[in-house]
Amino acid sequence: MRKIAGAAVLMAALCSAAYAQTTTTTVETARVLTSLPADAVTVTNYYKQNIYDPSDTKIGDVADVLVDKTGRVVGMIISVGGFLGAGEKDVAIPFEAVRVTQKDGKTYLVVNATKDALKAAPGYKYDRTKTQWIADGK
Repeated sequence: MRKIAGAAVLMAALCSAAYAQTTTTTVETARVLTSLPADAVTVTNYYKQNIYDPSDTKIGDVADVLVDKTGRVVGMIISVGGFLGAGEKDVAIPFEAVRVTQKDGKTYLVVNATKDALKAAPGYKYDRTKTQWIADGK
């Protein structure tokens, strides 16, 4: 019985060591960037930024940036309408619809839509339990 218990302890120790080694190896071989892509921008350039129409009228702001399971940015949630956060509606637009432009040394986000067109679009609300945006249904 003592030999069996000793063998079990030895096997558990070997398995723990093998697991620790596997875990360490995984961390050590994690992929990292050794340089940044020249055209890369940060999400800060979009998140919580104002959105304007082509005539430089503010139509909303970016409430969220949507990323698919592969890591590709696919869309944005734009808050439109309301006053000081009351009565706002959150709508989704494709990421490709947003254009970055510069004016007077400042960067602006522009979408080819009006505030009224966005307010008429289907609305979304953030479900904190699912941690995702869902159709508002209003």
